Amino acid sequence: MSVIFPVSIDFKIRTIELEGKRIKLQIWDTAGQERFRTITTAYYRGAMGILLVYDVTDESSFNNITNWIRNIEQHASDNVNKILVGNKADMDESKRAVPTSKGQALADEYGIKFFETPSTIKINQPDTGAGAGQPGQKSACCGS
Repeated sequence: MSVIFPVSIDFKIRTIELEGKRIKLQIWDTAGQERFRTITTAYYRGAMGILLVYDVTDESSFNNITNWIRNIEQHASDNVNKILVGNKADMDESKRAVPTSKGQALADEYGIKFFETPSTIKINQPDTGAGAGQPGQKSACCGS
């Protein structure tokens, strides 16, 4: 299921099986826009994991990560899992504004895991339950 809200939030649901357990993923993508900060704080409370994604070709998106982490620390549970992801690392190296070492240093500072794309985790299972996509429908979410 993919719902695009008029205020530009992308929301996806996917149910997967991981280590014999069914897991329901809800992915809310606010594209880091400040105007969604009040909306996202409500979802931090129930979150078990949060991906903090920045664009390696845009230093301002990287600099905003510390603001998002502070917001998470204020509104999410203490044991929420956080992962820092540098997006667009497969772009031409001349376009890179944030070195890998800087991303890793920030992740180390906050004690969280760090990855850069194009390293991907593929979840090759069809949507199940409510909101399953139409047969043959492709989704950009979760490696399908």
